[in-house]
Amino acid sequence: MPYFLLILVVIMFSGNIIIGKAINDLPPYTIAFLRLVVAFIVLLPIGLRSARQYKETFFTYKKPFLIMTLTGITFFNTFIYASLQFTTSTNVSVLETIIPVVTVILSAYILKEKIYKIQWLGVFVSLLGAMWVVMDGNIYQLAAIEWNIGDAIMIGAIATWAIYSIFVKQYMPLFPNYGALLVMSGLSVLVLLPVVILEWIILGVPVFDTGNIAGIFYLGVFPSFLAISMYNTAVDKVGASKSSIFLNLLPVFTMTGACVWLGEDVTLTQVGGAITVIAGVIVTTQGDRLSRRRI
Repeated sequence: MPYFLLILVVIMFSGNIIIGKAINDLPPYTIAFLRLVVAFIVLLPIGLRSARQYKETFFTYKKPFLIMTLTGITFFNTFIYASLQFTTSTNVSVLETIIPVVTVILSAYILKEKIYKIQWLGVFVSLLGAMWVVMDGNIYQLAAIEWNIGDAIMIGAIATWAIYSIFVKQYMPLFPNYGALLVMSGLSVLVLLPVVILEWIILGVPVFDTGNIAGIFYLGVFPSFLAISMYNTAVDKVGASKSSIFLNLLPVFTMTGACVWLGEDVTLTQVGGAITVIAGVIVTTQGDRLSRRRI
């Protein structure tokens, strides 16, 4: 069940990249702010009661809760939207493949998660497969990519999500799922509000068309609410390292979505890369069982 949830998470996150790129005529902080406003409104009727019941817990563990809020809810997607203003979706996809590796390393050293050798193999196989999909088999093109300020911003996204995953494993079980997401969304709205006001003063208040409104609604309901909720549940069940490895499926689902919805071509090379990613994910998630059987 946790792995099924993680597949749904990746599907929603792939939509996050596609929609985020499609509506990037809007300023990045505006997108991040409005998606969280939508998430807060959706969560309000289902999370308010539990948030009130656990208010003492929120205050007792305010520091780790604030870290989870700022890393996973406030700034992770803000970094992504900001980076897409300066760089390509290909560069973003390549850099996102680093997130699982960073998370696995942090899980091993901070959470003391047991990572078997075969699981490390799975991590790097999935990493290679993900880059293979993004680069359409031309891995050597990585050296020819023109890196820019947007890619530097993506490093912030990598760091924040890895930290978020670690803290979710340690502290999220202490809080009610929907209540915690409600409070996180509310705090994030407050943090981003002055930044958005400044953004509108400098750039002007953006004009919203039907496509932008629909895109923000998708971002607020699916990646910001449902996907985060499912990811938190999965991390609690199977750990941060196994959960994060599913993020290497992002280029696969993004490629599939672009093929189905945008009519883009998919090459046999990319299909081979997708199979490699899937194999790496399976090895990482099931490697501990295989290692125990050998013992």
